[in-house]
Amino acid sequence: MFGGKYRYKMRITHQSAAFFSFSDSVIRKYRPVLLKNCAEGRPVTYLFRIFVSVNTKSDLRRIIHIDMDAFFAGVEQRDHPELRGLPIAVGHDGPRGVVSTASYEARKFGVHSALPIATAKRRCPQLVIVDGRYEVYKNVSRQMHEIFHEYTDLIEPLSLDEAFLDVTENKPGIDLAVDIAREIKQKIRDRLQLTASAGVSYNKFLAKIASDQRKPDGLTVIHPSRAQDFIDTLRIEKFWGVGPKTAEQMHRLGIFTGADLRARSLPYLKERFGKAGTLLYGFARGEDRRPVVVEWERKSVSCERTFGHDISSGSELHEHLQELVADLIGRLRRSGFRGLTLTLKVKFHDFTQITRNHTVTTILPLDGDLLLSLAGKMLEEVDYATHPIRLLGLGVSNPPHDELQLHGDWIQLEFDFPPRP
Repeated sequence: MFGGKYRYKMRITHQSAAFFSFSDSVIRKYRPVLLKNCAEGRPVTYLFRIFVSVNTKSDLRRIIHIDMDAFFAGVEQRDHPELRGLPIAVGHDGPRGVVSTASYEARKFGVHSALPIATAKRRCPQLVIVDGRYEVYKNVSRQMHEIFHEYTDLIEPLSLDEAFLDVTENKPGIDLAVDIAREIKQKIRDRLQLTASAGVSYNKFLAKIASDQRKPDGLTVIHPSRAQDFIDTLRIEKFWGVGPKTAEQMHRLGIFTGADLRARSLPYLKERFGKAGTLLYGFARGEDRRPVVVEWERKSVSCERTFGHDISSGSELHEHLQELVADLIGRLRRSGFRGLTLTLKVKFHDFTQITRNHTVTTILPLDGDLLLSLAGKMLEEVDYATHPIRLLGLGVSNPPHDELQLHGDWIQLEFDFPPRP
């Protein structure tokens, strides 16, 4: 059914039929949407408009970005009324704990995600630390997506608490995306007793920026006629993909705003920022043709451990590495993911971080001894005696792309070494 070019015959009435031809890549990408809507008996014209909207060259799509407000903290305050109005942080209350999410009451004190719990407590002595309940958050996220699906099946999740929706063509047939965003926000409030912020525009770049403009519980629309003026005054740090290091580099180049970025040529940006330069060139002009991607292909599986104290002992690190390998194998089995590259992540006592990689020609087998051996060799390259380690991580990435890589055999070789002198 799915191969090469496809020609679908979908009956609209007993007397007429419609024929559409879509490419292999389009069918693979949107197959779940197609099958779901066919099963629900939706009109073929609706399906056709979906494919046209996601594959059109026009910039004038209708994109919504929904971002839950302080999601984990909001769920905790919802389920525990005694926490409402208090500064709270979700995370493990230990010497190495970090903040997962902070309530808006805590953010006034400078408490934010990824901040060490100890630092958060110094900034806000009255801070309440709450252990995370991640299964609960996943369930709430599923309920949120049920609301999204009432409007469209073109949904791209970015995390548990945010997603893009392409509502260019939508199930209720609502003309204005802002009306859909308003309804979604209200349903989240009524059904989940939580608040969300929404951004509405004609591409993903602008919709995501818009959702951050009036948090919490905000709704911002960036209309095509006002987009360029908005982008020109936008601080470069607000651009999608510009982190602290890239921002520093741009500042050295005299780029502080969208207008400064727009003044640079495409060759100039590509030379300094590589492929990202092309994206940034388009962003500065309000251009972003990336579609809302319904399904993501998994690229890696990983796990990590933050230790209760900094470790400089090889034997102690090896024990933790054994635990990581066992955890990683379990995750690989559950996910069904396989890859060619094993990566060791090391974070030192001073929060500096390095990674080491080992790539093979056939998929890494779920062999604890082999993975431990490879990880141990990478750890030997790390100077942990003088730079104690606070965190170790281990992951598999680089999925195979051909049959030889997927089904090749591992052979254990034996070598005769001369005896040690």
